[in-house]
Amino acid sequence: MNNDQIKGNWKQLKGEARKRWGKLTDDDLDVVAGERDKLIGKVQERHGLAREEAEKEVDEFYKSSK
Repeated sequence: MNNDQIKGNWKQLKGEARKRWGKLTDDDLDVVAGERDKLIGKVQERHGLAREEAEKEVDEFYKSSK
């Protein structure tokens, strides 16, 4: 899925993101709105991950959302 598709389907994907990263709040996910960099930042912040690890997890999430 490309970025435009992710943004367009974000309402549906939000639930999956919430399951995967339980520490993210609904407000966090609303702010992210499907934007990769914002999601990486929130995952990194809430889960205490290194930037590279957060990027890897987000990329895996996007790939699995095809």
